[in-house]
Amino acid sequence: MRLSARRIRTLVLMLWAMAACTFGDILLAQAMKSLGEVRLENLPQLLDLGVAIFSTPRIWMAIGLFAVFFFLWMTVLSYEDLSFALPLTALTYLFNALLVGPFLGEVVSPLRWAGTLLIGAGVVLVTASGAHPTNPKTPQEPAPGH
Repeated sequence: MRLSARRIRTLVLMLWAMAACTFGDILLAQAMKSLGEVRLENLPQLLDLGVAIFSTPRIWMAIGLFAVFFFLWMTVLSYEDLSFALPLTALTYLFNALLVGPFLGEVVSPLRWAGTLLIGAGVVLVTASGAHPTNPKTPQEPAPGH
């Protein structure tokens, strides 16, 4: 199996995107756990929650990391097949399983590890699926009259 330069570029960008998404997930979880369980029973509680959320620095760091993910994802989608790129987003399951222990003190059960490794095997299968399509992508022509 030999990956094309395009697929290697995709893998590198997606690894960075998935790392940004994973650390964004961790920061968001830490921030929300520090605020306590959310109970929305009335409008004043919702407003108080909004103030608490958006005055928490970890929330803003998470939003920044999600923005990094978003722009890398858009970059990849500008040239890569969705059927190849989308399964790579499942790497966040593996990254999260690896990092929730050290960062959140969570214990990942053997059954969750089995599921996570199954997802990882699927990502490997998609990555090994071969070269990019033989038909180059061409921009869609707008319909007449548009």
